[in-house]
Amino acid sequence: MRTNLDFTPLFRSSIGFDRIFNMLENASRVTAIDNWPPYDIAKTGEDAYRITMAVAGFSQDQLTITHQPNLLVVSGSQSGDDDGQYLYRGIAGRDFERRFELADHVKVVGASLDNGLLNIDLKRELPEEMKPRRIAIAGSTAKAAPRQIDAAKNAA
Repeated sequence: MRTNLDFTPLFRSSIGFDRIFNMLENASRVTAIDNWPPYDIAKTGEDAYRITMAVAGFSQDQLTITHQPNLLVVSGSQSGDDDGQYLYRGIAGRDFERRFELADHVKVVGASLDNGLLNIDLKRELPEEMKPRRIAIAGSTAKAAPRQIDAAKNAA
């Protein structure tokens, strides 16, 4: 069974959307399901978003946030210093890396760590040249007088 979609016919009628087709193709690939650490994505305004990740046991030094074009990578690593012998270990302390695909012009505004929750604020900022603008339609400046046929001259 074929799992890939063929977007070739769409390339004929669309210009500049090839990145979207690549994202759809990448999303359809089977990846290992790793749901740790848990996270929420919330829309906090018209063009504002917040990612909240539960990173209990990690300090600011152990977390890294990297913003690349159209990609946000959040990773955490803990040193292997175990002081005791555990009878039961229910708090996950393993290293992680979580990737988020970002739309064009989405920027990281700030990040904070409060009570084991990492909050990353994002904002979409369109450049002035990308915002919709109204185009004025110019008309001709010289108006020609309508041409009339002199019926009296032609009839004589």
